[in-house]
Amino acid sequence: MQMQPTSPPAATALDLRASFARFRDAANGRLYFTAHSHHFWPDVTRDAQLEAWDDAARLVDDKWDVVLGRVWTDVSAGIARHLQLPDPRTLVSAPNTHEFVMRLLSACPPGRPVRVLSTDGEFHSFRRQMLRLAEDRLVEWVAVPAEPFETLAERLVDAGRKRDFDLVYVSQVLFESGFALLGLEQLVDGLTAAGRLMVIDGYHGFLARPTDLSRIADRAFYIAGGYKYAMAGEGACFMHCPPGFAPRPRDTGWFAGFGQLASGQTAVHYAEDGSRFMGATFDPSGLYRLRAVLKWLAEQKLDAGIIHTHAVALQERFVSALAERPVGPLAPENLLIPLTQPARGNFLVFEHPEAARWCRSLHDAGIVTDVRGNRLRVGFGLQHAAADVDALIARLRTL
Repeated sequence: MQMQPTSPPAATALDLRASFARFRDAANGRLYFTAHSHHFWPDVTRDAQLEAWDDAARLVDDKWDVVLGRVWTDVSAGIARHLQLPDPRTLVSAPNTHEFVMRLLSACPPGRPVRVLSTDGEFHSFRRQMLRLAEDRLVEWVAVPAEPFETLAERLVDAGRKRDFDLVYVSQVLFESGFALLGLEQLVDGLTAAGRLMVIDGYHGFLARPTDLSRIADRAFYIAGGYKYAMAGEGACFMHCPPGFAPRPRDTGWFAGFGQLASGQTAVHYAEDGSRFMGATFDPSGLYRLRAVLKWLAEQKLDAGIIHTHAVALQERFVSALAERPVGPLAPENLLIPLTQPARGNFLVFEHPEAARWCRSLHDAGIVTDVRGNRLRVGFGLQHAAADVDALIARLRTL
């Protein structure tokens, strides 16, 4: 796919660098363009981290009443607002999204291999788990090729209609390419079937692209977390759980029955809300940080639409400069998803046989990107302003 520049470098008036001062100062001259992999945390998260420590010291065991009460109430309300969910109680937290994948698999019919449909472009953790379970014939996994991207949704629906799958798992934005599945409603409509769990991996979509789950909230699970565009770091993941689906996952921890601990019941009880998918004891500090980020976004009047517009403007500024003078694989003609294609996330992917070598060379020059095979990824987020892109271009031109 090729793209010819059609406009001058795009500019964006949004400049929130002061809100990321601690991470930026610690960068010590390095230019980080990995917001899609590890976004800088805004300064408000440091106070939140300390608040988590102080609550633990002040409350000890009683801290869980605060964590699962006031903290989670604030976090789930903020997530629901950004995703247009009708009820925050359908949300549940976990330290990572892999826990959710395992619990969803455990909710599928027993006694035979679980039938799973996905793309071949899902994240490493999911792909590795599928391959290992398939070795022991615990899953039957069908992976639809992600490319050609233009027909991916149609081919997924076609595959889903040909077989009785237990679980369908699809990324909102594919992590290797940045391609975005824009028609989530139509995709869910086409893949919904009796007894089937429909799961959207939204890690590269949450707070990166506008996402409205209101019409599919009753049929689709949605998984995301704080490590990337939610800017809250590790340990702050969540899942939206449509009511009535998978009421009794076999992979379950004591927090899934937290409200029944004092009753002495021996039966395995599950709540009807999202907490039926909870696990066991976890480090709650990530939820404190995520709460601080969501509050800060509300104060700044920022949502995923504004964030995506900002990232796109920075992308356009970057690619316009590269059109004038490419640097190694960083050239418009190497873009896997061109700027003329709106179905993309907040990072750019340059496909080149020497992508890995260039990623190392850029790192040595103080430019931090990342690579997946022959694809060099450059990400943009709220931590960046137009001046950062200009600094990146200036440093690239010294190579």
